[in-house]
Amino acid sequence: MNPAVQAMYYLLQQDPRYKFEAYQFVREALAFAQEQMPQCWPEASTVPPPTESLSGDPDDSPRPMVGRHISGQQLCEACRRYGLQQYGYLAGMVLDSWGVRSTGDFGEIVYNLIRIEQMRKSEADRREDFDDVYAFDSAFEPVFESVTSENAS
Repeated sequence: MNPAVQAMYYLLQQDPRYKFEAYQFVREALAFAQEQMPQCWPEASTVPPPTESLSGDPDDSPRPMVGRHISGQQLCEACRRYGLQQYGYLAGMVLDSWGVRSTGDFGEIVYNLIRIEQMRKSEADRREDFDDVYAFDSAFEPVFESVTSENAS
């Protein structure tokens, strides 16, 4: 068995709080942030590029894997945006079905992935960086903008 797959298998056995889909979602949200959220990258990071893709396979994925660092708060925002893009206003329910109920859960998932060497962190990163970034009960609710007759034309 591939060592990365084996590590994920054991992780899911040791920590059953989150389903596999939650881990995959966080890895996909990281790739989303790297590709779609350039505001996260004011300058190049000093974090070395990963030697493996986020899926744990040798980096032959079509997505560019760059050595840019993203903070816990930025990753939480990427998870919110990516969730809305993928699942619309059902994103909160989907995440809940995977065991993710707060931004702190994203932190737990990330640090579990760091522990099995499928993600990296900088020296400045802390698990607490993910706590209370936004309220889940409102983060995935529809946002309606009022349109007046002036704005409509």
